[in-house]
Amino acid sequence: MKAIQQAYPEATVELWATDQHRIGLKPILRRIWVRKGSRPRVTVQQRFQWLYVYSFVQPTSGHTEWYLLPSVTAEIFSIALSHFAQAVGAGPSKRVLLVLDQAGWHSSKELVVPEGIHLLFLPPYSPELQPCERLWPLSNEGVANGSFRTLDDLEAAQVQRCVVLQNQLEVIRSHTCFHWWPPSDSKHQ
Repeated sequence: MKAIQQAYPEATVELWATDQHRIGLKPILRRIWVRKGSRPRVTVQQRFQWLYVYSFVQPTSGHTEWYLLPSVTAEIFSIALSHFAQAVGAGPSKRVLLVLDQAGWHSSKELVVPEGIHLLFLPPYSPELQPCERLWPLSNEGVANGSFRTLDDLEAAQVQRCVVLQNQLEVIRSHTCFHWWPPSDSKHQ
């Protein structure tokens, strides 16, 4: 982060993290409370069609950006990066250092990184260092124990959940802001 601050002294710098999560028509089952002596019923139809939740989080503030996309490829991740850069105003006067894992589509030569976005890769096999990993149980709550006829139905439910989470900054912050995550300040967020 300091290297970016030195290279762009007039720009503000923000630290974000990103990751992707697969959801699909194969249901996510969770325990639920029921009356003693009764059995809960959950409709389960094993189908293997998927959507991917792309999440960008700023752990110190709890701000998030969510995108639902059909797959994970370098081309689609480039599209997600472009929309994210536009949404947060990344460019010459605002730089975003984006923490991410070393998935193949994150480091592909085909990846197009927009101006103002700088990638910082986590060590291999270290999901415990990725703040976005802590978002998946929260995002799954909107679709857990649900049975969806189509991907469109699943997408509608997931969109609703992402909107709810986007407005719960403190919940997001409490789940993603690790004790070692660098604090933000006024000039260099």
